Amino acid sequence: MNPRLISSAFGIILIAFGAIFLLPIIVAFVEEDASSALPFLVASLCSLTLGLFCRWHGRTSRNFDALKRTEGLLIVTLTWIVVAAIGAIPFVFSGLSPLDAYFESVSGFTTTGATILIDFTLYPKAFFFWRSLIQWLGGMGIIVLFVAILPQFGVAGRRIFFAEAPGPTEEKFTPRVAHTAKALWLIYLLLTLLEIVCLVFAGMPLFDAICNSFTTMAAGGFSPNPQSIMGYQSSAITWIVTLFMVLAGANFALQYKCFIKGKGRALFTNDEFLFYLAITIFSSLFLAAILFTVPNAAISASLRDSTFQVASILTTTGFASADFALWAIPAQTVLFAMMLIGGCAGSAGGGVKVIRVLFIGRFLKREIDQIIHPKAVLPIKIDRVTVPEDIQRQMLSFVLFYLVLMLFSGLVVTMIEQNAIIGFIGTAATLGNIGPGFGDIGPMASFGNLHWVSKSIFILDMIVGRLELIPFLAMLCPEFWTFSRT
Repeated sequence: MNPRLISSAFGIILIAFGAIFLLPIIVAFVEEDASSALPFLVASLCSLTLGLFCRWHGRTSRNFDALKRTEGLLIVTLTWIVVAAIGAIPFVFSGLSPLDAYFESVSGFTTTGATILIDFTLYPKAFFFWRSLIQWLGGMGIIVLFVAILPQFGVAGRRIFFAEAPGPTEEKFTPRVAHTAKALWLIYLLLTLLEIVCLVFAGMPLFDAICNSFTTMAAGGFSPNPQSIMGYQSSAITWIVTLFMVLAGANFALQYKCFIKGKGRALFTNDEFLFYLAITIFSSLFLAAILFTVPNAAISASLRDSTFQVASILTTTGFASADFALWAIPAQTVLFAMMLIGGCAGSAGGGVKVIRVLFIGRFLKREIDQIIHPKAVLPIKIDRVTVPEDIQRQMLSFVLFYLVLMLFSGLVVTMIEQNAIIGFIGTAATLGNIGPGFGDIGPMASFGNLHWVSKSIFILDMIVGRLELIPFLAMLCPEFWTFSRT
């Protein structure tokens, strides 16, 4: 790896990130709260200063076309770690400890939605706008944004574009990666604006509509209302957010083809999307039946809350239309199953991803059929295309490492907290970038009372989960850390 080339590319990203702090500064002045702009000004100067230093350090290496895959992975990992640290500066100014501020920032950028905040009245609107904005940026991907708007990366954009979202396949539906990034951000922006309009018409205040739309489309789930979506007491708002959560959990490339290119069949001929819809509908109806068994439960409320919570947990958004930590064990079991699935590949959702669950199901079916027909050639097909052996190996390895990391993290946190619910549900919620869990870390609770070691483990889980394990696993190889002297 070339340290100067990495430094130069990383510097460009930090300089561009420094400009993003202008948005919460504008909000602070619009709200006539100039004092709340100071933290964002300091954070912006830190990002710009560090970025300029990195550019100066890498001044002799500006040919990004020579960027290697390992260098792209390192740039992406550094970006998420350092950008989250700079993004935590406004939270430190608001009175949070450095660890809590970093937890809150990482939770935002990784679209996890887990929070250590308890009393929402202590913070200005610029604070909540920033907390929602970083989720919106992280939902589509920080790197994807900069590849779309920064021409310096050129060919190298492909390396870091797919390093940030290394799903089962590299889906590039336009000739150039920069154009793909712009197309993804276009559909992302249009859906966000559409949700804002719908929520305002449904009676939600404009500021809340902006923040909730940011975190819905990012599959982040953090709301400026301390009671989440439940706090608005509106069925119309609940159903609107449900619809956009489902869209946030679907493949944005498919939605671009459907809504922008006019290829309406793209969504409904896609195996992953159809399986995603089937999981959502079946699980919602099953959960509604469980909720309806509660005395005095109404059919409409049961169906609304079940559909909302299934969509929220499946897409890893983490919003709440009810305090599901108080639901019966069978209902919570359904939601826990959703935690283990996640959204579609190419969506804002985290988790294992629907495509991998679909593949595992077909893989197991193939293995069973192979017992009956040992000499038969039984290829595994998705979208009528045979899945290559290397992709099969990658998906199986991902699921295995995901489960191993979940088990290890869950056991360690369980020992620290003396609570298996916090240990394993908290790990599933953070590694899957979901946010709230059950019990003491439920939707109306906070992660603020956890031991600092538990918070640190969950921070690592959130970052590793957002980057889909690949950079983390690559860095475990000694060969990864071979640097050149140029």
